[in-house]
Amino acid sequence: MSSTFAGSAERLVVIGGDAAGMSAASQARRRRPDDLRIVAFEKGQHVSYSACGIPYLVAGDVGTSDDLVARTPEAFRRLDIDVRLGSEVVAISLDERTVTVRAPDRTYDEPFDQLVIATGGVPARPDVPGADAAGIHGVQTLEDGIRILSFLERHHPRRAVVVGAGYIGLEMAEAMIRRGLEVALIDAADQPMRTLDPDMASLVADALRGLGVDLRLSCPLEGFDVSGGRVTGVRTAEGTLPADIVILGLGTRPNSALAADAGITVGATGGITVDRRLRTSADGVWAAGDCVEVFHLISQRPAAVALGTHANKQGRAAGINIGGGYATFPGVLGTAVSKICAYEVARTGLSTTEAATAGFATFATVTESTTRAGYYPGAVPITTKIIAERTTGRLLGAQIVGQEGAAKRIDALAVALWHGMTVEEMTGLDLSYAPPFAPVWDPVLITARKAAEKLATLKP
Repeated sequence: MSSTFAGSAERLVVIGGDAAGMSAASQARRRRPDDLRIVAFEKGQHVSYSACGIPYLVAGDVGTSDDLVARTPEAFRRLDIDVRLGSEVVAISLDERTVTVRAPDRTYDEPFDQLVIATGGVPARPDVPGADAAGIHGVQTLEDGIRILSFLERHHPRRAVVVGAGYIGLEMAEAMIRRGLEVALIDAADQPMRTLDPDMASLVADALRGLGVDLRLSCPLEGFDVSGGRVTGVRTAEGTLPADIVILGLGTRPNSALAADAGITVGATGGITVDRRLRTSADGVWAAGDCVEVFHLISQRPAAVALGTHANKQGRAAGINIGGGYATFPGVLGTAVSKICAYEVARTGLSTTEAATAGFATFATVTESTTRAGYYPGAVPITTKIIAERTTGRLLGAQIVGQEGAAKRIDALAVALWHGMTVEEMTGLDLSYAPPFAPVWDPVLITARKAAEKLATLKP
């Protein structure tokens, strides 16, 4: 499809070709099909893909990397969105209204009238000896996933060490187990999944060890042993772990340096400051995705929360606004789920520590139940925790650890949290019941009821 735009058409430049950036471009195009020229720059070789699917690609659940691509560059070009791959934006000039682009064959300036910054997150890389050795892999982009697959197929490693016991660390540990490797998992913290309370995190630790993972906590990384340019071991205070492949799952921080260098306001969390419509401090400049600072609806404080769900919603809202509509992104609860083999982990809202930091007086209730009626085949354990405000009983957060059918129950708790429900109000929730799906008292209801009973004993 050839471009129909005149030379005077308004120019929208998008920096970053994944969830937030391409959602913004698509929504803007939908609302302005005839008078907006859109150029999207992506420094990698793929756009609009599911980074969350990379562990499952490596594990073998996903057939090929193409299966993770929601829409190809060619599909966007048919919509008259000019996607330029291998093109990194290295500077923004607000005065000149241009971005400087480093392409494979040249460096040039591209003008803009409106700009979307969707630069995502920067993965944490350890500053230790040997960190640049072959066989050490991050898990950030689709190219990273393809490189891991290629390394596994070429070198047939036997021993994997995963550095970082957060969401990505757990998921990549599962991928290595599924590939038949011996797996060690190390973290400098004294628990896996730092966003969980210690009692719930201990259930995750037990599950990992039950799967044969050599879990090393309070075990900071000190360096890598290297031979012939390839990693052979991971050095820690507890000694050296042999490794044929290393996976880094140390988290990310907002990739906001480009915006900051241009004079665009960046918040205390390191994310670009935006309003509810995703406007930055600079006129005509929008930002969305992992690079922005978000508003936490429970703590009422700014936060940096890197999740694909947020990126897609923010990009969509920015694109609607650019297209002449009106849309907002109200904030986040930090709802997230993960799994390692048969074990599922979920959380929403604030942990006990986070709630205390935000100034809440809290109490918590933990219950153990099953995912189905106890007599029905396949019923497995589920542990549910609720954190509530001590004075009002308002739900502040929840966490779940269990097996199949456990994690998605967090969604009911997230909805209750979103609407400011108290634990007493939650006891009357009309949740579905049939023996294959839940006990007659769903674990969510059991936990809410026990929390309400505990609240009654706390009131003066």
